[in-house]
Amino acid sequence: MNHTASVGTLFPQFFNPGSGPVDFIVQDFAVVMIVAAVMIAITYKLKQPMVIGYIVAGILIGPYTPPFSLVRDLSTINVLAELGIIMLLFVVGTEFPMAKLRSVGRISLVVALAETLGTLLIVFFIAQFLDFTFYDSLFLALALSITSTVVTVRILEELGMIKDRSSTLLLGITVVEDILAISILAVLQSVATSNGELSPLTIVISIGIVGAFVGGVLFLGSRYLPKVIDRAGRTNDYALLLIVILGFAFGLAFVAKGIGLSVATGAFLAGVLVAESNSVAVARILTLPLRDMFSAIFFISIGALMDIRLVPDYIVPATILIFASFGSKLMIVTGILLRAKIDNLTALRTGFGMSAAKGELSLVVVKGGQDVGAITSAILPILGVITIVTTFMAPYIIRFSSRIKLHESGDKPAEEEKPG
Repeated sequence: MNHTASVGTLFPQFFNPGSGPVDFIVQDFAVVMIVAAVMIAITYKLKQPMVIGYIVAGILIGPYTPPFSLVRDLSTINVLAELGIIMLLFVVGTEFPMAKLRSVGRISLVVALAETLGTLLIVFFIAQFLDFTFYDSLFLALALSITSTVVTVRILEELGMIKDRSSTLLLGITVVEDILAISILAVLQSVATSNGELSPLTIVISIGIVGAFVGGVLFLGSRYLPKVIDRAGRTNDYALLLIVILGFAFGLAFVAKGIGLSVATGAFLAGVLVAESNSVAVARILTLPLRDMFSAIFFISIGALMDIRLVPDYIVPATILIFASFGSKLMIVTGILLRAKIDNLTALRTGFGMSAAKGELSLVVVKGGQDVGAITSAILPILGVITIVTTFMAPYIIRFSSRIKLHESGDKPAEEEKPG
């Protein structure tokens, strides 16, 4: 960790205002925010997703980028990343009230289950063939089975496709996929921390722990917590409401961490419970600025923790894994929708949309594997490269799918739903 002091040596008067932990945190936080602001401006000008700018910003300030590190203490970056995960997943959870989860439809549930598990298995065996370790392969496979909801929705909005039938299907599938990903991550972390013993009993126990926690929180929490939130909301004291909401988010994240699960699981469930309250609209407005700030910190921290010196060694495996994930998701999603009598054009567009981008949850998965010591240092830079490449390519892939024309009677419903 000696490398983190090199900036102070170069600029002692400015970069060494103090030597205590608070000084380290203030300096590192300042660096993160300033570099993030610069990169947001650049990505905005280039019309690229902000997640790319954040990851590049993290790489620039991190300890693995010569000539020196701009951050003094990597533990600070890790703490900031943990806060980022909690806020990011909490706000994602507020988009998923239980009524919405019940309404996504059987076709979305079937497609999400099939394509998530199918892609996971295909990518896992390919990663094993490429000589990744067992747990590296598992966490990589889960990360690559997730579509970035945030990136995909933004692209669909920009292209005027958000009201298409394919987009409605895509959003329903991603709802289920996100919940599956968080649940599988919790199981993988639980299994990975059980002294490396991977047996049917271990897996059953891990699934039982996750199921009991999720079921208990949703069953008991939905009866009482929304009422507490509404009581705070009726006071019209936004500070009180915000503190109550954050108390739930960090409290459930703490409980999840305490039983060996990811903080992401607890934070997401807290968001679902807040979504059950009548104050959810105000809660979302209050927490969105916090989400934006801490999610920026999370993506920057991912970039800072990447050892980019390893990237050249893994360009070929990363390329193979991108094609494996893209191909498997495209074939599985399109194939199931065609069998369900969805018209060819809608099925194809949905398949392309589900295959295009990796992003926020994929990075959460790999960070979760790193937190429990289950994966090697190579996985984070590999997924960073995959995220940047797929996020950059996603607009072109989805735009290509929007221009596909299939002249047959079965395609008319999809054509009619194009926005005028």
